[in-house]
Amino acid sequence: MAGMSSTSPGLSAARANLQLQYPMSLGTYERYEDAQRAVDYLADHEFPVENVLIVGTDLKQLERVTGRITRGRIALGGLMSGAWLGAFVAMVFMLFDSANSTPAMMLSTILFGAVFGLVWALIGYAMTRGRRDFASVTQVVATRYEVLVEHRFVQQGRDLLTEMDPMAAAQAQVARARAEAEAAQAQAQPQGQSQPQAQPQSRPEEPAGPQA
Repeated sequence: MAGMSSTSPGLSAARANLQLQYPMSLGTYERYEDAQRAVDYLADHEFPVENVLIVGTDLKQLERVTGRITRGRIALGGLMSGAWLGAFVAMVFMLFDSANSTPAMMLSTILFGAVFGLVWALIGYAMTRGRRDFASVTQVVATRYEVLVEHRFVQQGRDLLTEMDPMAAAQAQVARARAEAEAAQAQAQPQGQSQPQAQPQSRPEEPAGPQA
């Protein structure tokens, strides 16, 4: 059977849109807002921003603990979510079968949903066995943001960013020169290692002749 590609055409097209040919750096920023402001400035000056890519590097995960989870909070949350679900089902019944919908039936549906939500929440909490008794919010952020552009437009982009912020452009130029120097130094191979010089060996002493 012929092999099938595991990558869908839509995913391949999305990856192609996130790639540049021969990208070069326009600048590196510590905040995404600064990188966004630079690209917005380029767009305002009719720069072909469709050739620009913002890359976040040095990713780190932040998790902010928002509170402690107790059995009571779990029960209350499950009760409320189940009640909302029951109310939604009751409204659907009322819309499609209004003749047979009574207040008692709607109330019973809400109560059944609340009990179901309560039991389901307690079962889920029991399965965790207390391994995570806190609630938190997680976010992945980047430490640095680099603006890349196609090599054909790199000089035009650098000129525009120099007009926007001359000091930042000078700092970016120094940083690029330093990074290029470090990369060249890392790629350079030693031309040759000095061979240890051979020490002159001492000649053995000649035996003394017979004394007269």
